Amino acid sequence: MRAGILSIGEELLRGDVVDTNAAFLAREASQLGLRVESISAQGDSLPALSGAVERSLRTVDVTICTGGLGPTADDLTREAIAAALGEEMRIQPDLLADLEGRFASMGRRMPERNTKQATLISSAEAIPNPNGTAPGWYVSRGTRVVAALPGPPREMRPMWQNWVKPRLEAMLDGKVAMLSLLTFGLGESAVEEKLDDIIQGNPRVVVATYAKESAVEVHITARADTLEESRHLLFQTEAHIRQRLGEVIFGSGTETLSSATLDAAAQNGMSIAVMESCTGGALASMITDTAGSSNSFRGGVVAYTREAKERYGVPSEVIERHGIISAETALAMADAARFLFHSDIGLGTTGVAGSDPVEDRPSGTVFIALSGNSLRETREIHRPGDRPFIKRFASLCALDLLRRQLRHGA
Repeated sequence: MRAGILSIGEELLRGDVVDTNAAFLAREASQLGLRVESISAQGDSLPALSGAVERSLRTVDVTICTGGLGPTADDLTREAIAAALGEEMRIQPDLLADLEGRFASMGRRMPERNTKQATLISSAEAIPNPNGTAPGWYVSRGTRVVAALPGPPREMRPMWQNWVKPRLEAMLDGKVAMLSLLTFGLGESAVEEKLDDIIQGNPRVVVATYAKESAVEVHITARADTLEESRHLLFQTEAHIRQRLGEVIFGSGTETLSSATLDAAAQNGMSIAVMESCTGGALASMITDTAGSSNSFRGGVVAYTREAKERYGVPSEVIERHGIISAETALAMADAARFLFHSDIGLGTTGVAGSDPVEDRPSGTVFIALSGNSLRETREIHRPGDRPFIKRFASLCALDLLRRQLRHGA
C-alpha cells in the first residue's frame, strides 16, 4: 500500500518550526510495510489545502496529515478534508461534551471557537487525544484512508501509536513483527556493510539502518501469514545480526547507552564515579538522566583547570610530564575519581572541545580513561565538531568504554 504524508501550517513554510512529525511518520509507516511516496508541507489556505488532500487521495492509499486541528480560524484541516470529499461537517454531541468536560476540569469555560473541534464528517471517526483538546480524524472512504492528527508531537505520537497504527496494520496483508537493535562504535554505512547479505537475504524481512543522535539503529520488520511465523523470522534475523555485530550492539527498543551501561554495572555490583574536564559535566548528566542511576553512580567532579585537577588528586608530575591533554592525565583523573568517591570504577575525560588547539592537540581530540578493580584502560578519540557535539560524543564514548569492559568483568 502507498502512503503520503502532509504536514500543515504556515509556521512550517516560514521555518519557524522544524517538521519532526514527517520524519517520524515516514519511518513508522515504512516500518509497517507502507510505501511512502510523498512528503509535503502546506500552508493555511483552504483552497490549496483541500487541493493537496484531493491529489493525495488520487495518488496514494493512505494520507497522514498533521497539524491544523486547533480551534482558531486558520486551523483548516477538517474543512479541507470535508471539501475534498464533498461532505458536510457536523457537531457531535459526545465530542462536544468531552471538550466541555475537559475545560471544566481545569476550572475554565470552553471558548465558543473550540466547538469546531467537536465536528466530524459521516465517513470519519474521532481519534481520542488524551493530551490535548483536538481529537483527530480517521476517514475511511472506499479503499482510501485519511488520518488527521494534531501538530504537537506529544499529542500526535501517542494517537498514532495507540490508535492509527493498529488500524493501518490490520489493513495490511499478513502479520508483522518488529524489533530495533541499537549500536554504538560503528557508523551507519559500516553497520550496513557488515549486514549487507542479511539485508538482501529474505524478501519477507526488511532490515534497515538509521543514524540517530547517539546510536545507529538496526530495525527489523518481518511479515508472514501468521504472527508465529513472523516472530520466528524476526528472531532468526535478530540472532544473525547479533552474531555479526557482537558487542557493537548495546541494547534494543528504547534503551540508551547510559541505561545499558548502568544495567551492566548493577549486574556486576559495580559503583561508578567520574572526573571530567572537556565534557564539562555532560557525562555525569547523561548518567543521571537514567532512572535508577543512584544505585550505581556515586558522584563526579568537573575539574576543568589544571589547578582543579591537582586539587582533586591528579599528581602534578603526571600533568607536567605528559600534559593536560593526554592518556596519562585521563587515567590519573579516573584514579582520583575512584579515590574521592570510594567507587569500584572511575572514568576520566580530558581533551579539546573548543575550536583552538591545546598543547598542539587539535579540536576534537579527547582522551578517556577507565580505572577499575582489575583494569586500567585508555581510549583516544578524534571527532571534530562544535563544542556541544564533542562533549556529547566524548561522553557517549566514555559510557561505551565502560559498557564493553563490564561485559568482561572490569
